Amino acid sequence: MLDEATIAAAELRRDPYDFAYVEQALSPRFKDEVLADAPEIPDRGSYGLPSLRYGPRFGAVVEDLLSQRFRRLVEKKFDMDLTPYPPCIVMMGNTTGHYNEGYAHPDSKHKIVTVLLGFSREWPYERGRLRVLRSNDRADYAFEFAPEFGRMLMFRVCDHSWHGFLPQKGARMSMQLCYVDSEWYVRREYGRHGFSAFAKSVPLVRRIIEWAPR
Repeated sequence: MLDEATIAAAELRRDPYDFAYVEQALSPRFKDEVLADAPEIPDRGSYGLPSLRYGPRFGAVVEDLLSQRFRRLVEKKFDMDLTPYPPCIVMMGNTTGHYNEGYAHPDSKHKIVTVLLGFSREWPYERGRLRVLRSNDRADYAFEFAPEFGRMLMFRVCDHSWHGFLPQKGARMSMQLCYVDSEWYVRREYGRHGFSAFAKSVPLVRRIIEWAPR
């Protein structure tokens, strides 16, 4: 499902940190069938992959992302060995446009490499585009792209790998695959997001979460 040649050819950029952008990591010809099998995510925030239900064509993309072939592409891109680092996948389905969404962050110190892949059918807004940031100021960006189907960003996590987006309400589906430092962290993240998914299924709790500061 993944266009491995295009991913391999993507330029590794060094400013403001190591990242690579792939305009079409998934061929547009797969768009309708993959999105038809994508999980339904009713609320804001991130959901761990084990908490989601999806069909076989979307599952084929997940299988490709978790494959040794894709891992080797990422290793070659960043000239590093990812063998010791297990993968962890979470997904975002939509955003409310609330002020605390898309805040600037460099990613957890437990993450080694982060891969972001867009699954939005379209993103017609100026706001809500993912930004590679030079600092924790979301206006101070070096690169940005819409989270549309097939667009991929991968970066080496460090203390200044700032990224985020300006709040915008919309169906903003994207996947985050991270290679992390331990199975313990994978279990913790899936457990945390699983609890959050359950909490958001309770109307009153969901309302509190939507307005809680980040």
